[in-house]
Amino acid sequence: MSEKEVPFTIYAETTPNPKTMKFVANKILVPYGATVEYNSELECQDAPLAKVLFTFPFVESLFFSSNFVSITKKDFIEWDDVVMEMREYLTNYLRADQPIFTKPPKTTGHETKNEDNQSEKIKVTSTPQNEMEEKIINLLEEYVRPAVEGDGGAIHFKSFDEGKVTVKLSGACSGCPSSTQTLKFGIENLFKEHLPEVQEVVAEDA
Repeated sequence: MSEKEVPFTIYAETTPNPKTMKFVANKILVPYGATVEYNSELECQDAPLAKVLFTFPFVESLFFSSNFVSITKKDFIEWDDVVMEMREYLTNYLRADQPIFTKPPKTTGHETKNEDNQSEKIKVTSTPQNEMEEKIINLLEEYVRPAVEGDGGAIHFKSFDEGKVTVKLSGACSGCPSSTQTLKFGIENLFKEHLPEVQEVVAEDA
């Protein structure tokens, strides 16, 4: 069976944020390097799937990256009550070949070259200004990004100043009760080990 004939399937996966559930597809939803976050239906003019998801009264925000969408719910309902409904809806929507985006989502970041001299997109919100910032971004991409995406979120480099790295957390990581602990005992220690110039890692306020 060719790849085109393989239907979409969706499975639900919990995240460290109890308000957010990650719905993972067996195909790419957005191109590599693109992360898209929506906080209201008004932001979804070019995103039909996101727009219809906001018609569910419990949906608070949406985050698309790679092959998943992280959905953050409102407090009046529990995921156990709606997760199967949402999984079924997403599966039927994608299998019907309905559009996810009407325009390609914007890719944040700058281009860099890999070992084969091919262009790759690095998911950052600020272009590196020097070699140190380039090292920080590479460390985020190699060690941090895969783990954060596994939890249904994304991390973006913002700045480096006087030993302090500032990042922005999106998706399930935004507002997650364990995100501060992850920053301090995971990401910060990783940076201190590989780049002694880094003394602190903080998340930008939303």
